[in-house]
Amino acid sequence: MSIPLTSNQVVDRYFLEHRAKALDIAAFLDRFDRAATAEGVATSATTTDVRVGALAAALDLVRDGQPDRARRMLELWSDHSVDPIASAHTKGAIGAVPLNARDRT
Repeated sequence: MSIPLTSNQVVDRYFLEHRAKALDIAAFLDRFDRAATAEGVATSATTTDVRVGALAAALDLVRDGQPDRARRMLELWSDHSVDPIASAHTKGAIGAVPLNARDRT
């Protein structure tokens, strides 16, 4: 039987690793916004890019204070459709699905 870590032990063990990941996300969004501004297109706050929108939605989920954030984030990024499509529009997964595709079952 394993004894779970205390909250202080979790912070001591994992904080710096996750601080760096949060900084990586902020840097990605900054790079995206600089590129979008230079191109005269929508920034991360207004983009129609499914991936950037899904990342923003996931960040909102992280901060909502509700349990099971990891599971809910995976569900947010998952395509729940069950009907096969005639053909794929890309060669591989992009890691996010459009909002209207998330609710199809």
